Amino acid sequence: MKNSSNTLGSLNGSVVLITGALTGIGRATAFAFANEGAKLVVSGRKAEEGEQLARELENLGIEAVFIKADVRFEQDVKSLVDSTIARFGRLDIAVNNAGTEGQPGFIVDQTEETYKATFDTNVFGTLISMKHELRVMLAQKSGSIVNISSTFGTRAGAGASVYVGSKHAIEGITKTAALEGAAFGVRVNAVAPGPIETGMLHRFTGTEEAFLSMSKGVPMKRIGQPEEVAQAIVFLGSDKSPFLSGQILAVDGAKLAVDSGSLN
Repeated sequence: MKNSSNTLGSLNGSVVLITGALTGIGRATAFAFANEGAKLVVSGRKAEEGEQLARELENLGIEAVFIKADVRFEQDVKSLVDSTIARFGRLDIAVNNAGTEGQPGFIVDQTEETYKATFDTNVFGTLISMKHELRVMLAQKSGSIVNISSTFGTRAGAGASVYVGSKHAIEGITKTAALEGAAFGVRVNAVAPGPIETGMLHRFTGTEEAFLSMSKGVPMKRIGQPEEVAQAIVFLGSDKSPFLSGQILAVDGAKLAVDSGSLN
């Protein structure tokens, strides 16, 4: 990682690219990296919100730029990475956060359209982002990629078949990319958030009753905050985890511990 400070673990001078950066976990992650002194490239589909985010980040005293891109389209992703290199000359950390909950519902209710709406963003978007991030990182022989999975990446959920499938796919792709990057000094990991206070979770649960019910299933008895996931992402992306690759880090208030150990 490129650092301009002698402080252990400092991200000063590191170049960080975040997709899906305009809301929720992505936005919180942008501020978390900014607070560590990193240079930021934030991306998303809404130009006005993106430009505003870049201004807010620059107010913290770091370099930040918004580049509009839709991860469902490879040319957008290629241009995003190429523009990052043209601006900063390197890419140290990439956070592939762009994602969607898609259309919840039982398998018998799914269609070609609902499948594509989720997989085109969650799976293809993550895969093609890594393709272009890795071509840069493998050449520079350094870098760290953090993908976004979910507790549904290892568990099932009735009424969430397509979303669950997409997150299982992300975990498999993450581990494969870690193997391919290991000999080049490139690390690839993922975080698996549990229920987090985001617009996506509210859309996914649908009602306030369902939202509150989900929080009761978390041993810590609360919904997590985007900033808590962001800190885990910064840890995985930074030099503080130099021998950690191919791993899925759950940030879930111990939810998976209950699911894996329950006899019910």
